[in-house]
Amino acid sequence: MSISTIHKLLFTISLCLLLSTQFVRPQEEINTTIPKLQNPISVQYLQKKLKKTGPKLVLNPKIEKNLKKKLKTDPVVQNLYKAIKANAAKIQNKNLLIRELEGRRLLHISREMLYRMNMLGMVYRIEKDPVLLSRINEEIIAVCNFVDWNPSHYLDVAEMSMAVAIGIDWAGDALPATTIEMAKTALIEKGIKPSYNEKGNTGWVGGNNNWNQVCHGGMVAAAIVTADKAPKLAAKTIGRALDSIPQALVSYGPDGVYPEGSTYWSYGTSFTVMTVAMLESAFNTDFGLSQFPAFMESANFRLLSNTPSGGYYNFADCGDKRSEQGDITLAWFAAKTGNKAFFEKDRFLAPPEDMGKLARNAGAGLVWVSQYKEKNEVKTPMNWKGDGENPIVIFRSSNNDPHQYYFGGKGGRGTVNHGNMDAGSFIFELNGVRWSIDAGNQKYHTLEKTGFDLWHRCQDCQRWTLLTKNNFGHSTLTVNNQHHQVDGMAFFTNFQNGEVPEATIDLSAAFEGQLKSAQRRFVKDSPTSLLIEDRLVASDSTKVVTWQLLTVADVEIVKGGAVLYQDGQQLKLENLSHPEISVSVISLDPAPMELDRQIKNLKRIELRLPAYIIKEGETTLRVRLSGA
Repeated sequence: MSISTIHKLLFTISLCLLLSTQFVRPQEEINTTIPKLQNPISVQYLQKKLKKTGPKLVLNPKIEKNLKKKLKTDPVVQNLYKAIKANAAKIQNKNLLIRELEGRRLLHISREMLYRMNMLGMVYRIEKDPVLLSRINEEIIAVCNFVDWNPSHYLDVAEMSMAVAIGIDWAGDALPATTIEMAKTALIEKGIKPSYNEKGNTGWVGGNNNWNQVCHGGMVAAAIVTADKAPKLAAKTIGRALDSIPQALVSYGPDGVYPEGSTYWSYGTSFTVMTVAMLESAFNTDFGLSQFPAFMESANFRLLSNTPSGGYYNFADCGDKRSEQGDITLAWFAAKTGNKAFFEKDRFLAPPEDMGKLARNAGAGLVWVSQYKEKNEVKTPMNWKGDGENPIVIFRSSNNDPHQYYFGGKGGRGTVNHGNMDAGSFIFELNGVRWSIDAGNQKYHTLEKTGFDLWHRCQDCQRWTLLTKNNFGHSTLTVNNQHHQVDGMAFFTNFQNGEVPEATIDLSAAFEGQLKSAQRRFVKDSPTSLLIEDRLVASDSTKVVTWQLLTVADVEIVKGGAVLYQDGQQLKLENLSHPEISVSVISLDPAPMELDRQIKNLKRIELRLPAYIIKEGETTLRVRLSGA
């Protein structure tokens, strides 16, 4: 192992130890290990630097002038704006929002309000239509009359706060003075003040996940528009955000991998870029937020998580398939870097009527699209490894390769935010077909309403009974039919780029007490094949090692392996090292538990190695997947 690899490995382990202890470490110690942002915020700073007139959030007079100019000349901006107008028109035919919980959440209402203010507010900024102004006024009054914004689940408060703040900022003084006063009072009393209730749900303030990013973003929006009414509270809140957001952003390090998966990257990152955009429009600086280590690099992670089949590399609690719409958050990175690879022009140019309901940040996104100027196209790597708390590796082929090769493999551990017992798991696509799948995510409310304990992550916690969360539902190894060690960190020990890329993961900690050691090696050994090699050292406790592949393909068992059939394609599975052991196929349709996610035609292909055939306690299991 090279010295640079050892240094990287030590950094990764240190980072994981830091992240796993953030909630209990003293604030002073945290601040000495996590990079700080500039934080000059005080009442005097707000009085001197905060723009006196609106708009202040994402838009300001200079930014708005550029946007209106681009609306006359840029076909991408024009097309996206047409889609926003169509969305705004549909909103006017909907009922006003009511405070209706879904289980413990008001989040669907808050998100709908943020969507409505983005659509209605942006069209009003451009056209000053009094009909739209009236509807914005009605929407704001309706939600400000809610008894509260559900502070027991603070994401709800944060998204609602951002929505109301954008509404009054973009509509400006054209709104009735009574509405503006009502909204600012609600932002203070129902938005910001509950975030200082130490007995409330405020663990996000110093948290290391998406809650930190979303909630601080909402509070910053509220603070900026209420600074004239409550300057001390506004200064305190913005200053708190600048101190605390780095505790979440450190999770992107060292290479940009978002540990919660691609769709959670979109969630957490979208609110961070909103925060950057609001700070820049209001103060002409983001105080160093966008330059936080590995944050800008995370755009590569997002881009590389999109697979040829139209899905995501959906590890952690990630969704399965991506939207047909252009990626609004990625467009912000395109605007900042000028990198053409981050700007999904063709998707933004789709017929507006085909775009459907836009993302709830698409109003702000129109600004970022208007700010994009192509400077270069940095080639996205074919083979890439990202370390961190949930490290991944990706091998892929070029966009014009007819084989559409895509492999994603990972390390990590179950205790990471939104994590699963999936260390050593992988997805594999070839010829536009996903052969090895990740079982993906499930709707939280559907589980929670039964009393299921989804969120605790101890070794024996209920979360791990779900197929989507445990190792039995992933293409990895299982030993003695037991769960992985939930806090056993698996990390990459080797990565080689080039014509025949490969990567090795040390899985030993995931099998503590089950194996002495386990090393999994992935090799793209041809343009149409993947080699999986497991070097295993048994212990006295080892009884059986099970090699697993999760698939929805049809499977035919043949001598020395199996043949998989799907969508008119086929894939060969060869047991190169132990051909005498037959493949088994376990149907998971229906899934083992009623609460499990039910996936049509899901099955687990298994190779089971009893300990007695592991000669002298060591063996190497080699399996090759190959297509035409």
